[in-house]
Amino acid sequence: MIPTRGVFLLGLTLALYGCAHLKSLAPEEALTPRERQQAIGRAAVWSPTLIPSVDFKAGPEVSGAFAPNAWVNCEYKEKDLSGHSPKFVCETSPGHEVKVKYGPRNAEVFGEVLATRLFWALGFPVDRVYPVRVRCQGCPREPGESPEMAGAAVEFNPAAIERKLPGRAMETKPDSGWAWSELEQIGPDAPPGARAQRDALKLLAAFVQHTDNKAANQRLLCPTGQETGRTGCRRPVLMVSDLGLTFGHAGLLNKNADSVSLATWTEVPVWKDPARCVAQLKGSFTGSFSSPRIGEAGRAFLAGLLVQLTDAQLRDLFENARVKRRSSDPSSDPEKDAPRGSVDEWVAAFKLKRAQIVDQRCPPQARVAKSRNSP
Repeated sequence: MIPTRGVFLLGLTLALYGCAHLKSLAPEEALTPRERQQAIGRAAVWSPTLIPSVDFKAGPEVSGAFAPNAWVNCEYKEKDLSGHSPKFVCETSPGHEVKVKYGPRNAEVFGEVLATRLFWALGFPVDRVYPVRVRCQGCPREPGESPEMAGAAVEFNPAAIERKLPGRAMETKPDSGWAWSELEQIGPDAPPGARAQRDALKLLAAFVQHTDNKAANQRLLCPTGQETGRTGCRRPVLMVSDLGLTFGHAGLLNKNADSVSLATWTEVPVWKDPARCVAQLKGSFTGSFSSPRIGEAGRAFLAGLLVQLTDAQLRDLFENARVKRRSSDPSSDPEKDAPRGSVDEWVAAFKLKRAQIVDQRCPPQARVAKSRNSP
């Protein structure tokens, strides 16, 4: 019997989301809906950085950072992880676990380094992601796919290690995150310029073609040191917490093959409707975001950040992410396949797309809250 469309979509939704939402929070850890709404209303999405001084290769100067392309030794820890990209957890030292994404066919190994470094440099809070090589003791040959053990250390090259931005997730339930439409909820205690900064975040997400933008991939966070009581926070932030499927083109199914693709990213214009300043971003099946309309203040704010990036910094951005190792056909042998694009080609594409933001002017717009950020 052929399943109906409704049954098919339900099954696909469950497969995409996994079982994360079956967990629950202890009553003393969960925010009430009102507390969450108030926190979103006053949360920051941006803080100033000295953009011309940013070192894209070194990355954030934080405890536990890894040097570019460093070899990291760790011991495998068997844990269930959500999502579909190849990944595993291991310990670099007793009690210090890291999440490792790996493989030249895995767009997230490249895309998450690219996007998080760019967002961080411009002042938008993100997790820290480091381009590394990993030697894992006790790892299966293919973690998450086969229990077959190698009998010795397994090398994963290329790989990327994620370290979460320190703080406490502010949630009503686990992995609830926030939908992009909730950026419209700006309260009286929001930081100065909140409207422009939130529009700039939307436009930046469209610029990098952040396709896997479901609510669980965004996080309402209370940064370390800002906590008050069990659930309160002096200065909450709204951040994007999974930027792996980027630098390609957004689509219905968030396909790995469509991300970190010079050819497809170059083809996607920044603006779907330049006259109304509607950015180009196709909605995905699980997403909460598509075709956002951007105000002039937000466009100008992001343009002012992007133009501070030098050509040397852009080269470092793409070299650090090892884009030349990204296979142009994820189904082919990555060692035999031609590189997807040179660093110079990626830099040229970035500058052309940046110019579409810098040269644009947006008309005044009426603000109407909508369930999805469609025009």
